[in-house]
Amino acid sequence: MHYTKFFILLTVLLCLSFLMGCGTPESLKNNKPNVVIIFLDDSGWSDFEPFGQKRIKTPNVNRLAQEGVVYRNFYVPQAICSASRAALLTGCYPGRTKVFNAHAPKERGLSPDFPTMAEIYNADGYKTGIFGKWHLGDQEDTRPHQRGFDVSSGLMYSNDMWKHHPENPEFWGKFPLQYWKNGQVEIEAVSKADQRNLTKWATDDAVNFINDHASRPFFLYVPYSMPHVPLFGSEAFEGKSGVGLYGDVIVELDASIGRIMDALSAAGIDEETLVVFTSDNGPWISYGNHAGTTPYREAKGTSFDGGTKVACIIKYPNKLAPGSVSDQVFLSIDLLPTIAHLTETPLPKLPIDGKNIWDLMTGVTQISPHDYYAFTTGPTLESMMSGSGRWKLHLPHNYRTRPSPGSDGIPGKYEQATIDLTLYDLVNDPMETQDVKEDHPEVFKKMLGYAQKHKAFFELE
Repeated sequence: MHYTKFFILLTVLLCLSFLMGCGTPESLKNNKPNVVIIFLDDSGWSDFEPFGQKRIKTPNVNRLAQEGVVYRNFYVPQAICSASRAALLTGCYPGRTKVFNAHAPKERGLSPDFPTMAEIYNADGYKTGIFGKWHLGDQEDTRPHQRGFDVSSGLMYSNDMWKHHPENPEFWGKFPLQYWKNGQVEIEAVSKADQRNLTKWATDDAVNFINDHASRPFFLYVPYSMPHVPLFGSEAFEGKSGVGLYGDVIVELDASIGRIMDALSAAGIDEETLVVFTSDNGPWISYGNHAGTTPYREAKGTSFDGGTKVACIIKYPNKLAPGSVSDQVFLSIDLLPTIAHLTETPLPKLPIDGKNIWDLMTGVTQISPHDYYAFTTGPTLESMMSGSGRWKLHLPHNYRTRPSPGSDGIPGKYEQATIDLTLYDLVNDPMETQDVKEDHPEVFKKMLGYAQKHKAFFELE
């Protein structure tokens, strides 16, 4: 009798265990969260409502902010397309990977010597997908499907690198702007009509990827081509913002982010998914009404905060306090080691420059593991920021500034300016206006030492 009861109980327990296993997403069974990174192109720090924008309604980014943390002091190490993307995906400074500026078609791209986030997650059993702009090489061994992505679609480089370029159509016209899908050219020469669908196509593919792979851990990277010029949006969003084409593009991006969040929720995996929302650099202000906005000094293509400080929201349910705002300072190079820490994913044996800053992100500590952060434009080291984010040292360099007003897709002309050795106190002077090196000689000396060390180690100009 006792044996009968025992076997009945054992059978029930085994059945329950089997049913629970079948009904549980693989990501839960493996205790591996999904990772989604949404990476805009040339978006201004204040283009979305959680960062002070008032003209354009962005309810989905608002929702993401309510469910996650708004990080107000997030930076990229170089405020230009390819360099910023390589830093995000490898955790390395541009000086280490030697990926500088924005690569033209047929350029070498990111060396296979530097593993991408996709390769690292793919090796850990994750399904990986990229939908949008790659811009890290269009050669056979540098395309997404050779750099760790199982599924891919989008452009190999910026959407202005085509025959309709407003300043150099003869040069860019030599290269057809191709649309790729899973390692093959799907559209030989992208048209203006195709450009209108770039945001929609990326979102459609991202949602399909979530639906197809909800039962196992995945890494999803959505680097939208917008709001980089030339601006294009779907017909459904034409006039939606009420403030012009740039606003319409932002509204469509906001709706697209909502669709991705809804897909995670519908699949029942939003609680097990870390979502990062940010941009590759600040706005391209020479394009006037076709550019975003930032309250900080200068913009894209400079090492001032207007170029390198970008909006960032991170959502990780039950790990990050929803609806909170943080002024902690960190860089895009820190995302790879930090997220790998959360997913218990092995990092490559090669050195990387980013560090695990999870305790900083959660407020457990106020002390950064970095002594400094470095900012370059091209191969030139231009500025250094203390790990705390308070001090910013600019080395002597030229920079572009005060563009004449551009309009409707035609850029204005920049003026050229020069800055000498200058120290700013970003806590008391976030707009980088008052040189305080004479008032803080010890800080100035220490920051200059960091700059000399970094410049020599990475062989920068």
